[in-house]
Amino acid sequence: MKLGFTPAEERFRSEVAAWLQAQLAGPFRDIRKASLVGGELLGRRQQWERALGAAGWSCIGWPSEYGGRDATLAEQVIFAEEYARAGAPLRLAYMGVELIGPTLLAFGTAEQKRRFLPPIARGEEFWCQGYSEPNAGSDLAGVRTRAVLGQGAGGAEWVIDGQKVWTSYAQFADWAFVLCRSEEGSQGHRGLSYLLVPMRQPGVTIRPIRQLTGGAEFNETFFADARTAGDNIVGARGDGWKVAMATLSFERGVSTLAQQMGFRNELDAILAAATANGQVNDPDIRQRLAHAHIGLKIMRYSALRMLANSASGSLTNEAYTYKIFWAAWRKKLGVLAVDVLGPAGEIAAAAPYHWELLPRLFLGSRADTIYGGTSQIQRNIIAERALGLPREPRG
Repeated sequence: MKLGFTPAEERFRSEVAAWLQAQLAGPFRDIRKASLVGGELLGRRQQWERALGAAGWSCIGWPSEYGGRDATLAEQVIFAEEYARAGAPLRLAYMGVELIGPTLLAFGTAEQKRRFLPPIARGEEFWCQGYSEPNAGSDLAGVRTRAVLGQGAGGAEWVIDGQKVWTSYAQFADWAFVLCRSEEGSQGHRGLSYLLVPMRQPGVTIRPIRQLTGGAEFNETFFADARTAGDNIVGARGDGWKVAMATLSFERGVSTLAQQMGFRNELDAILAAATANGQVNDPDIRQRLAHAHIGLKIMRYSALRMLANSASGSLTNEAYTYKIFWAAWRKKLGVLAVDVLGPAGEIAAAAPYHWELLPRLFLGSRADTIYGGTSQIQRNIIAERALGLPREPRG
């Protein structure tokens, strides 16, 4: 496991930090630390994505022929850390850059790579993920959205019917990668296909889900006779489960280091608030701050080990544990935030409102142990897939 960086890598860090500082203290200073999706800053954040693409910083780990920099793993880690450290805005292109992009690099056809990767790298097309469904809970294999291959006016096409939920960023996405049941009568992991579906068509309806935080970053998405070209399938027909699991493995990749820098910023904000109002002198608060710091360090070293041992497109045993660890840790961090703030952290202006960082951390972290697979489901996955224990009885 590599824990340090070479002089050349530290020079790369300086280059990244200098570019980010120049942009976020200059033309993009108005979106520094922006995290809420939508609103009046949406257009500016789309401009930011295009600026990243023009400077070659959008997806540095990709091959240069598709808009990347052929960056090493160490350089990708450095960029992720410096991006978060600089207070750069939450990536609107996250789904494209971190999820579907690597998936296409691993499983896509040459034509799919040429068609979809460059617009993602340039910040011109945005993506969302069509996995979760209302009646499936955290069981991704319970997909009911149907896809039927037939003939359309322009040739072979898939016709899609069903509903997805918790679809982050769907309200401004151009495309979705959608897990569908393509084999009639199939159940569980079998008979699923991984399709690339245009969102801006009559057969797609999006309904935002308003949150306690004041925002609406995820949505219900309905497919009613929606269409996509027959060639817009990643991997073989019926082999969608394998591709979907690979996408999840990429989600536990380099971006975890940027996520941890975001956590670091949240912890620093809690410490600053505790120092300002004197709560830092409370022995219990000090102890909890120390535990949060220790947990964050454990996360970092675990992520570095996970990255060092990872094989493209497969989850290592370390990766199986990552989600449940950070979700439980951040849920406690949210409670610590409101305990430090006291009554002042419970008051918001009248609607429409947006909570400040620490109350938003508390409210948002309530969902951390639910989305992306509940902690109960995560424990089953660890037991069955990482430890090889017998499967839980199914009814």
